[in-house]
Amino acid sequence: MQKVSARIALFLCLLAVLFGACRRDLRSAQGVVEEFVDQHYVRINLQKAKEYSVGIALEKINDEIRLTSGQVIDATTRKPGVHYRLLEKKEGERRASFLYEGTIRAEDAPEFKRRWLIAARKEADQWRVSNFTEYE
Repeated sequence: MQKVSARIALFLCLLAVLFGACRRDLRSAQGVVEEFVDQHYVRINLQKAKEYSVGIALEKINDEIRLTSGQVIDATTRKPGVHYRLLEKKEGERRASFLYEGTIRAEDAPEFKRRWLIAARKEADQWRVSNFTEYE
């Protein structure tokens, strides 16, 4: 019985380490950009996406919030399934850009793809999304 408990404890520790390793690094440009993409496009949580935005990106998010005010998006809202992959990245010390391809699946609609070009800049010691553009 003690051997089984030790194995379970070891398995749980390895699982915790594995999940910890899968977390994104919000100190990196790519980590911040991917968190923004998750909040904006996957979870459709504009208030949370706003936390990762500055400059033109912040203006765009504020416009989207204004345009969607009165539209409740909560746990009961049917959201599309969104998956994305990184196509290209360019990183410098204070600026970076990332090109993603998103695949969007919604009920009763054909699947479609979009490309998102996301620019980030480092302000003080934190990366923030400074602009984003969507392409068909």
